[in-house]
Amino acid sequence: MRVSRTRIKVCGLTRASDAQAAVRAGADALGVILAPGHRRSLTVKQAAVVLARVPHTVARVGVFVDASLEDVSRAVEQLGLTEVQFHGVEGPMYCASIDVPVVKTFRVGPGFDPADIERYRGAVAGVLLDTLVEGVAGGSGTSFDYKLARDVPRGAPVYLAGGLRPENVREAVRRLHPAGVDVSSGVEESPGIKSEEKMKRFVAEVRAADHENEERARR
Repeated sequence: MRVSRTRIKVCGLTRASDAQAAVRAGADALGVILAPGHRRSLTVKQAAVVLARVPHTVARVGVFVDASLEDVSRAVEQLGLTEVQFHGVEGPMYCASIDVPVVKTFRVGPGFDPADIERYRGAVAGVLLDTLVEGVAGGSGTSFDYKLARDVPRGAPVYLAGGLRPENVREAVRRLHPAGVDVSSGVEESPGIKSEEKMKRFVAEVRAADHENEERARR
């Protein structure tokens, strides 16, 4: 049995040079935060500069928190986004109305119920598990107890975020077999400023875990 290749997304990009470095490192998708108030947030104009030279083989993802449909649609068109990611309280009908694939974020912590994800079946292309930190919509850099994710329905691809970094992503991929991983602060030198070396190490660790999982599946 062949194990699927784990998708790697580098999020919270604020500089065009970092976007290019992420591509060189082997990222499959790049994310820009289009949610006002976040320390890595960009305007659509700023995001256009960051994504200007991203090849078409790499996904362009816009991250939103309870934005209007008009704002999301405008950003998709102006930035050529291939995917959007929602971190607020966006419901299934809202998600289903978007013209590009949607990944809905669920925050894992006390009170997290995997059954809540069932409401989104058919409305989203994937779900992202991130750490519940009160007052923080995402990008906290904090891990969650991966045991809480074992009962998540697998009707749509499940992506993993929350405190991932080169030192721990290999184990996370080995244990949970997510469809993809999403990293921001774990590959930074400072908030919003990525480290090319950390991104390369992160990608290498994910690919090593993929290899180990495939070898295990063959036994």
